[in-house]
Amino acid sequence: MALSTSAASPCLLLKSTSLFSIRVPADFKKEDILSVGAGIAGVATAITLKRLGIRSKVLVQAESLRSGGTSLIQRRKHVNVRTIQPVRSSSAAPATVVSEEGDNVLSLDVSDIKAISRSWLWRGHKINYLHYQAGDGKTSPAAPPLLLIHGFGASVAHWRKNIAILSRSYTVYAIDLLGFGASDKPTGFAYSTEGWSQLILDFVNEIIQRPTVLIGNSVGSLACLIAAAESSSWSLIRGLVLLNCAGGMNNKAIVDDWRIKLLLPLLWFFDFLLNQRRIAAFLFDKVKQRDNIRNILTSIYGNKESVDNDLVEIIREPADDEGALDAFVSVVTGPPGPSPVQLIPKLTLPILVLWGDEDPFTPIDGPVGKYFSSLPGQAPNVSLFVLEGVGHCPHDDRPELVHAKLLPWLAQLPALQDNANNLSRAN
Repeated sequence: MALSTSAASPCLLLKSTSLFSIRVPADFKKEDILSVGAGIAGVATAITLKRLGIRSKVLVQAESLRSGGTSLIQRRKHVNVRTIQPVRSSSAAPATVVSEEGDNVLSLDVSDIKAISRSWLWRGHKINYLHYQAGDGKTSPAAPPLLLIHGFGASVAHWRKNIAILSRSYTVYAIDLLGFGASDKPTGFAYSTEGWSQLILDFVNEIIQRPTVLIGNSVGSLACLIAAAESSSWSLIRGLVLLNCAGGMNNKAIVDDWRIKLLLPLLWFFDFLLNQRRIAAFLFDKVKQRDNIRNILTSIYGNKESVDNDLVEIIREPADDEGALDAFVSVVTGPPGPSPVQLIPKLTLPILVLWGDEDPFTPIDGPVGKYFSSLPGQAPNVSLFVLEGVGHCPHDDRPELVHAKLLPWLAQLPALQDNANNLSRAN
């Protein structure tokens, strides 16, 4: 769903109709003529992108794979996969862990993630979350807990390759933002990054009750940034990890990118179409088909092997929930919200930025990527690492590269004080 150099996405639903073919149903009547406009917008978008060369990179990569040329997949060494037991979670049920030896990756089974997840009531809405600890239960009380925040269209299970590794040294939480995953998707709700940031702060205050490191991807990173900026001190948020941070809730935030300026009329037209309920439902039904989801994911992942059936289902299943269409339309057409440029100067806490250099949503040479690239020389609290051959979702695309930078950074954070769990009373 996102025709974007920003990202209202993780990995999934591009806001572009150019990635699937639109066929107007034979029973559509004159009053449905606007649906033809969706096809026109998609064709025009595809032609414009092709002329700009934005899609050419994806096409070249695909052609390279078909012709047997050298690729990231071909260079990646073969790994042995085995199952090991047990790893203790917050529930009594043991979780199956798949180890990819040599790659520093432990992957949880998606069905086990669902089985051990819990619910929390936030402002009358059910929020799905995971609480996970290593089997020995000996996490140091001085180590801050971690809260993982997914991007647009994803969920807790998108962190399947990270939770077990991180839990060796830290207590790990992951949450489905309102409107996504197994959390409620209220009909007619006006979604915003500011609303998600408040959900994050309330979760830390009510459930975790200790100073926490927030780790987010895409628009989840942006929600983490806003939460940290709104937190008055380090009493709630101990540090931030931003994985290919979005510039806004949707691509209308990136007004200083010439590519977006050129496409802005099409984006506004697409917003108009999405506000026509029947057209929006028609487009959404197309986008959430398995083949379309797989094509989108393949275009934004550097390591194509990571786009497996589990990942496709992680994205697809919640899209069938009641209220999923409303969430999609609200996020794509709503206000983009605060930008990182406004938020970063307000923060003094430690920030780790990890950026996949093959991200078509928030490219490293786009305005958001360039801004983050400039920060290490200007802000001593910011560390930046560019990950080669990695797309928009580094933690799932090449988790071993993320862990290699993330774990040492977490280890050097100041230890928590003994009075840290008085957090809720202090707020």
